[in-house]
Amino acid sequence: MVDIGLTHVALETADMDRSIDFYARYAAMQVVHRRSDDHGGDVAWISDRTRPFVIVLIKVEKVSATLSPWAHLGVACRDREEVDRLCALAADEGVLIGGPDDAGPPVGYWAFLRDPDGHTLELSYGQEVGLTVDDATPT
Repeated sequence: MVDIGLTHVALETADMDRSIDFYARYAAMQVVHRRSDDHGGDVAWISDRTRPFVIVLIKVEKVSATLSPWAHLGVACRDREEVDRLCALAADEGVLIGGPDDAGPPVGYWAFLRDPDGHTLELSYGQEVGLTVDDATPT
């Protein structure tokens, strides 16, 4: 099968293991590919295995740009309780930026977290992305 369409987003990270741990804990992602080279390069592809899409984590000395609040990655949770559980954990770990808030349809119940490099991860329940895509008229 040939990959077609959006396959990945790449993020810089200063600490690969911390980033992998963060996304495993908060987004149920796991490493599906990892490689290092002789020049200190370290790259990991992480996925939740729900679709052919990965976050490519690229090790850098210093992160030069971050996804910050409104520029963010979004992950859907199975229910509000899962959002609440992860937000409580994030608050305890000092990575909760804000929320959870209920914005009603189609935005749903959501919160923002900060990953180890300052990128923003949105956790949500009730966003209607799948329904909206399915109902969209092709142009």
